[in-house]
Amino acid sequence: TYDLKPEMSALEVTNEFLKQLDKDKYDVIIVNFANTDMVGHTCMMDAAVCAVEVVDRCLGRVVEATLQKKGTVLITADHGNAEVMETETGEPFSAHTVNPVPFIMVSPKGNNFKLCPGKLEDVAPTILDLLGIPKPGEMTGQSLIVK
Repeated sequence: TYDLKPEMSALEVTNEFLKQLDKDKYDVIIVNFANTDMVGHTCMMDAAVCAVEVVDRCLGRVVEATLQKKGTVLITADHGNAEVMETETGEPFSAHTVNPVPFIMVSPKGNNFKLCPGKLEDVAPTILDLLGIPKPGEMTGQSLIVK
């Protein structure tokens, strides 16, 4: 199970991201670090801590390299998991949580952006806004960037 290898493939994913970033070929690269989700389902706290530490190191490399290329990084999740490992009665809790998740934007422009609170449906419109692409009418969310 994932508690036996909480680092999963985060290092390989990071290295591939860095390789693709260096090509200067893409306007957007999406990276999914699934470690905290998958390891969170095991209810093994030590493994979850390891998973968080690995993702933290890998994400640091992603952010640093992206900023060097004058790119913007968006960090978010669709749900929590590793932050709750047991119920109030001490039973294992392996389900997704409904706790709020962050939406963090790191830009070489600094803190020139203000973000409003939002929902998962607002992530894609925010990406389109950053790229200068009009939001399709089918999208119900709004950009999180305050104009």
